[in-house]
Amino acid sequence: MQYRKLGRTGLKVSPLCLGTMNFAWKTDEPDSRAIMNRALELGINFFDTADVYGWGGQKGDTERFIGRWWKDDVRKRDDVILATKVYHALPETHWEPNRGTPGLSARKIVRHCEDSLRRLQTDYIDLYQMHHVDRACPWDEIWEALETLIRQGKVIYVGSSNFAAWDIATANQVASRRHLTGLVSEQSLYNLDVRMIELELVPCCRHYGVGIIPWSPLAGGLLGGVLSGDGVRRHDPNLRKKIDAKRPQLEKWEKLCAHLGHRPADVALAWLLHNPVVTAPIIGPRTLQQLEQSLTALEIRLAPETLAQLDAIFPGPGGEAPAAYAW
Repeated sequence: MQYRKLGRTGLKVSPLCLGTMNFAWKTDEPDSRAIMNRALELGINFFDTADVYGWGGQKGDTERFIGRWWKDDVRKRDDVILATKVYHALPETHWEPNRGTPGLSARKIVRHCEDSLRRLQTDYIDLYQMHHVDRACPWDEIWEALETLIRQGKVIYVGSSNFAAWDIATANQVASRRHLTGLVSEQSLYNLDVRMIELELVPCCRHYGVGIIPWSPLAGGLLGGVLSGDGVRRHDPNLRKKIDAKRPQLEKWEKLCAHLGHRPADVALAWLLHNPVVTAPIIGPRTLQQLEQSLTALEIRLAPETLAQLDAIFPGPGGEAPAAYAW
């Protein structure tokens, strides 16, 4: 396993991030434990979750799964770089405006962090991510709360998710004025089929040393081999509509993958890993087999001509701003 730095930090994480959104939803607790154990055995040390995960039961259940998992062996906590998130509504025992509604007020950030620490049964969070931007809340207030958590040792690094480029620039400028490290990572929708972030977000992250953590690297299963039969979600009605609309592209895509001798899912991950701004795509395995198959992507090296073919099949926004649309 060739570890990578998380953005501009000195922290080294695995080039694949274990996403846990399926835990307590499509994957039960025993299978979730087996996946986490196997991930560590394979060298994957970067785990991503969120306080709101647990769609199959109660929000927060995914964090509870993780907390109970390493309670059996506290040494596992030291082996994991843990990332979780804050923003969404998460009522615990009663509703109140700063907990039962989305946002990033200082009070909510502190309260939600305490809630996550309790569910995760840990004293600290390695990477605390804002799940969405809250443009109604001043950045000085947000950083005041996060700085308090950092000084208390409850949070080490701060990241963002689903931010625009100007949100990241603004956040880091305010953090710099306060003599803080600022954002070190951005978790964003990014895959061969959805490349809009290349226009402004990618150059912004490169400029500020913010590592990109792509979510949905297989475009919700679209890039997983849906025509050849490898895609496990091909019977999903929403996915079927996308397949019908993009069939010509997908036929070229899967033909190229067959020529390369690799599964489409592995090529899709390998393509993301070729971007030096990308720290680690998030994989969300529901089974041990899916977890183990994902590691094949780390062995794939795509030649320049192959990258050019992929650009032809899945063209991006035309480059980076402003050259992509101005002169």
